[in-house]
Amino acid sequence: MGAKPVNYVTRPLTPETWNDFARLVEANNGVWGGCWCIGFHSEGLPKGCTVERNRSLKEQHVANGTVHQILVYDGDECVGWCQYGPPSELPNIKNPGTYAKELTELPDWRIGCIFTGTRHRGRGVARAAVAGALDAIGLAGGGTVEAYPEQVEGRPPQRGAYFHTGPESLFADFGFVRDRRVAKWRWVMRREVRAQ
Repeated sequence: MGAKPVNYVTRPLTPETWNDFARLVEANNGVWGGCWCIGFHSEGLPKGCTVERNRSLKEQHVANGTVHQILVYDGDECVGWCQYGPPSELPNIKNPGTYAKELTELPDWRIGCIFTGTRHRGRGVARAAVAGALDAIGLAGGGTVEAYPEQVEGRPPQRGAYFHTGPESLFADFGFVRDRRVAKWRWVMRREVRAQ
């Protein structure tokens, strides 16, 4: 028997939902050793940065309204998220040199990272998170959206946490298409989102 389907609810990361987000991050070792989902922001993750610094920066972004992130809830519990935003908000992406070589124009929006709490993996949280982010982008006027997922097909098995930008197949299911390769297993994928 498969896992029982879950009816998830999505909400934006705001000062009102900060504590829900923080509980999930703290329950998962700060996410990938203490990132606190700050790596794609302008401050990034320089060598020697601390978990406390990353948490504080993320909380400042939330307080200042300089973060776009959809949280996924199972009942009252935040179980995952999808980070998105304009390139000015999320300037740090993997493989920036290769990315820039064939760049003709920046997208309107980027999807940064996707995260699911360890106890909720394999139950559609990432799918709900991406769907929520695309809906929010549509409500904000739509436009070209880029994602930077990892190719899974034809690749040796990887640890689940490695795919912090999501698997290519997830984005293909949402209508994203390959634009160009930026690393052996990483692609720029794009789609247009209509304004709602």
